Amino acid sequence: MVLNPAGNMVMRWYLELENKFPDIQCDACICMPNHLHFIVVNVGADPRVRPDHTKGEHVGSPLHRVVQWFKTMTTNEYIREVNQNQWPRFEGKLWQRDYWEHVVRNETDLERLREYIANNPKSWALDKLYKEN
Repeated sequence: MVLNPAGNMVMRWYLELENKFPDIQCDACICMPNHLHFIVVNVGADPRVRPDHTKGEHVGSPLHRVVQWFKTMTTNEYIREVNQNQWPRFEGKLWQRDYWEHVVRNETDLERLREYIANNPKSWALDKLYKEN
């Protein structure tokens, strides 16, 4: 899939997650015209994927902080591009408030998600928000 400048910008910030959060590794990502799918591996997380009950905290970077930082950085850059390079303006917010997350528990699940992400562009024409441009 050929990305437009905004898609390229989103992919750059996705890859930057590893620099901002040293315990995060980028895995698979696809930037679609109206949504994004990506996998991040929290290599600092407890492999049992549960909080450390003795301290009351999760181990590793909390996913909501990773996503919040990603949304902030991409929104700020998009706004700069609107002002400097006449990218199309957006109404309201660039990103929806929530996001969907899934904890990957085994290799089979990880491979299934990687395949879904890789094949997502093939089903774009079936998306309810699809518009031919």
